[in-house]
Amino acid sequence: MRVMWLLALLLLAGCQHVAAPPPVSGEIRDMHSGQVLTAQQLLKRLAEPQRVIIGEQHDNTDHHTAQLWLLRSLGEQRPQGSLLLEMLTPDQQPKVDALRRSASPPADLPGALAWQDGWDWSLYGPIVRFALTQPFPLMAANLENNEIRSFYRHPYGLRGERSNAQSVKTVLLEQISDSHCGLLPESQMPAMLAVQQQRDRRMAERLLAAPTPSLLLAGAWHARKDVGVPLHVLDLGATQAPTVLMLAEQGAEVTAAMADYVWYTPAMPKRDDCEEMRKQFGK
Repeated sequence: MRVMWLLALLLLAGCQHVAAPPPVSGEIRDMHSGQVLTAQQLLKRLAEPQRVIIGEQHDNTDHHTAQLWLLRSLGEQRPQGSLLLEMLTPDQQPKVDALRRSASPPADLPGALAWQDGWDWSLYGPIVRFALTQPFPLMAANLENNEIRSFYRHPYGLRGERSNAQSVKTVLLEQISDSHCGLLPESQMPAMLAVQQQRDRRMAERLLAAPTPSLLLAGAWHARKDVGVPLHVLDLGATQAPTVLMLAEQGAEVTAAMADYVWYTPAMPKRDDCEEMRKQFGK
């Protein structure tokens, strides 16, 4: 009887909660080994590091669905320390904190949060609603609009060998030009680069200050290990870069230099954003 009792204890000790299958399909890959992972294997690996960044395509519904599943499932593996969002700014933090203390959410939650129109609430709302009910803090990770305007008017460099590497700035300048369809005047490029890197630096500062294990949700370029927030985390003195999971559409180019893991989701229909931008620029 004693042997059977000890065996039962050992079996219970070895049991781990198995999360429900993710509601998103696609291939998950370890970028360092090339190994294809199950969603459960990915969860186990993401539950280990103290800081994780998940890069997204902002308008991809699957990416937000996967983020919510990961947030819920990681919390079932171990206590979550904090969640940080690129979509929240410091002036919204008091509103977030007040809502976390309230007994029930208001009817107009985005209004109560002063949610910015640039972020589609239908995509981010489920994540925010879930986070507000959890014991861990929901934290702003971005710059305020007045800070962005200041950095745009007076661009200046940041300290740090990695983030100031010319190769990093070259890649970011190319991305800024491409994302604006080559329509931005050359004179605006230094200011746009400064804002991008100041955003990265702020996210890195907030990530380092957040209770661990921490999770940051941000755009893919901010998440990238070779040009984004992870470089700034190291430039700020951290001994280890955050672990990066990139959510990317099938066919996108993701390398081991950019991320530790990639989750390829089905590709969405492509939109011609440049056509609308050309109209705005009168081209």
